[in-house]
Amino acid sequence: MSRQYDYDLVAIGAGSGGLSVAQRAAQYGAKTAVIEAGKMGGTCVNVGCVPKKIMWFGAQLAYALRDAREYGFDVENRGFDWSALVHKREAYIANINNWYHTYLSDSNIDEITGRAKFIDAHTLATNGKTLTSERIVVATGTRPVVPDIPGAGLGITSDGFFALDHQPQQVAIVGSGYIAVELAGLLNSLGSDVMMYLRKGHLLREFEAMLRDSLMEMMLADGIDIIPRTQVSEVRRNTGGKLELVCDKGRLTDNIDEIIWAIGREPDHTGLQPEVAGIHIDERGYIPVDDFQNTNVAHIHAIGDVTGRAPLTPVAIAAGRRLADRLYDNKPDRHLDYANIPTIVFSHPPIGTVGLTEDEARASHGDSVKIYQTRFTAMYNALTAHDIKTAMKLVVVGSQEKVVGCHIIGPGADEMLQGFAVALRMGATKKDLDDTVALHPTSAEELVTMK
Repeated sequence: MSRQYDYDLVAIGAGSGGLSVAQRAAQYGAKTAVIEAGKMGGTCVNVGCVPKKIMWFGAQLAYALRDAREYGFDVENRGFDWSALVHKREAYIANINNWYHTYLSDSNIDEITGRAKFIDAHTLATNGKTLTSERIVVATGTRPVVPDIPGAGLGITSDGFFALDHQPQQVAIVGSGYIAVELAGLLNSLGSDVMMYLRKGHLLREFEAMLRDSLMEMMLADGIDIIPRTQVSEVRRNTGGKLELVCDKGRLTDNIDEIIWAIGREPDHTGLQPEVAGIHIDERGYIPVDDFQNTNVAHIHAIGDVTGRAPLTPVAIAAGRRLADRLYDNKPDRHLDYANIPTIVFSHPPIGTVGLTEDEARASHGDSVKIYQTRFTAMYNALTAHDIKTAMKLVVVGSQEKVVGCHIIGPGADEMLQGFAVALRMGATKKDLDDTVALHPTSAEELVTMK
């Protein structure tokens, strides 16, 4: 490692990716730094996975309180204190932020607060000072998109949702992706009246059809008002201080407390000036990389959501660690395989999915595709008035029936999928699943007993 520069490696962005690559590089003896303008941990820790999951747990407890009566408990729900949960949530996140500061210091990683800007391909400026680095990793993530329509600023994004210190009673959510369905589900479970506005006809358009159709059915049954094929054209505030939402079909929805934009995210390299360093940016604003996280500039790399590939926290962590292994641990072929990455949607009920959808499999493998699927009411829900269905699908191909897709919706799907994701990556066949002794009585056993 050269000491021609101030650092061997500088990560721009202290989210999951930036922290991971700096930490792993430092373990190998590299002199590293992390530059961050916001809080440690990035989107995931502060306005993403962590606060979302805490709110999801709260929503699950609301269901559990209702279900308890069906199991013979004399319980009464006397209300929900949104601000109390938010207070504890933020205290938990603050502890994580503080832990990062200590961890960076203990790992001899310099923490630089500010927004970075390229001066040239090896030089960055921040807070009026410059620093040089042999290698630079861009890990600046993404930010929520706000539509370009009149009054859009009256709404909030997912960032604004996590800033709410009180519970909105009437909520309109514009969007159909995983953020939209997660926020809709937890708000509805906690007692808000929720409307969803979809530009097209389906939730989770890129997911397995069985998952998105099942979820829509259950969200409608839970009382969420889903309005498909609708384009929001304007937002305004009425004389009573509430919000009004105007659609392209002339429909007007008024007396809304909050409108949440969940229409997607865009790469965030505000002020970075990547073009100064010669970094190529694609037409959507993302920084393209090859299989080894290399940009078009030899010593500049990019990881995480800013690359536009598999925008998931564990992906950014894995890519960052493998990049450091390759650069500083003499592992020239070390890189992340982006195939068969499992993912969870914390909807109500949750979704777990890995591998190819049925449509993707048929497009690639044609008539060699076979489907195994089941739909049932789990034992827990058989005793409750709230009838949640569980549905599962296995997508297999070829004479050996290799499993290329596993899709689950229902209680426990989030914890179920991890082991099956391992099996899929190892090339498991349907016979391998059939030959595995089932854990009984569980929902998971259905995945090894399907006919």
